[in-house]
Amino acid sequence: MFQLQFITWNADPEIFRIGSFAVRWYGLLFASSFFFGYIIMLRFFKKEGVPVKLLDELTTYMIIGTIVGARLGHVFFYEPEWYLAHPVKILAVWEGGLASHGAAVGIILALLLFSWYRKKPFLWVIDRIVIVVALSGFFIRMGNLMNSEIYGNPTSLPWGFLFLRSSVPSEGLVPRHPTQIYEGFSYLFIFFLLLWYYYRKDGKPIHGFLFGLFLVLVFGVRIVIEFIKEPQVGFERNMLFNMGQLLSLPFVVAGLFFIGRAVGKKSG
Repeated sequence: MFQLQFITWNADPEIFRIGSFAVRWYGLLFASSFFFGYIIMLRFFKKEGVPVKLLDELTTYMIIGTIVGARLGHVFFYEPEWYLAHPVKILAVWEGGLASHGAAVGIILALLLFSWYRKKPFLWVIDRIVIVVALSGFFIRMGNLMNSEIYGNPTSLPWGFLFLRSSVPSEGLVPRHPTQIYEGFSYLFIFFLLLWYYYRKDGKPIHGFLFGLFLVLVFGVRIVIEFIKEPQVGFERNMLFNMGQLLSLPFVVAGLFFIGRAVGKKSG
């Protein structure tokens, strides 16, 4: 009986190219996360009677917070010495190098600024934003899959992927865990769970509960999957817990705090 031994992955990261200009799957999927996020947030705003013009402004804050936070997160968490020696390269976002933990910090800071400026409760804003951020996580990990990056350790499981376009050719010769898929579909499940809870509460969840649940689930998943993920930078190979796990722990603790706070308010 024929048994599949591995899956050969040779996807071209570019959709098309005109001269030196290329449209890549990662960029399209990244942009799609904002497009679908906007549509979902628009439904929330209309359901709750919030002026739609605020959403356009909120979207601007989100885009800036996400890109700046993700880029600086990668620069300072993973390769500070190289980027400090080549500071102009910090601006070269198109060359890759975005960190989800940096994006989380950037988003939180952007939403704090938006909440202060527009006099909207921070927890009201972020409880709704995290729903679409979970969906964004799915799109971004699918972008990583199309780039043949951020994959897992070698595996003998029949769904192991041969990443033929890996930036490290020798690593592409061994079947590996498709951790982009594991992580991406985990985020998709979390998105549907948060969305279901939002509508179950008729758009009126206890302030902070969805935010806390998001932090615990998303960064909890990240901690678990990192155990089978190939290190992103060399220094992680000598660490008991890698940088992704260490950076995830404070978010999980913060999530437990917000869940406990919300449950305490409900019982009170």
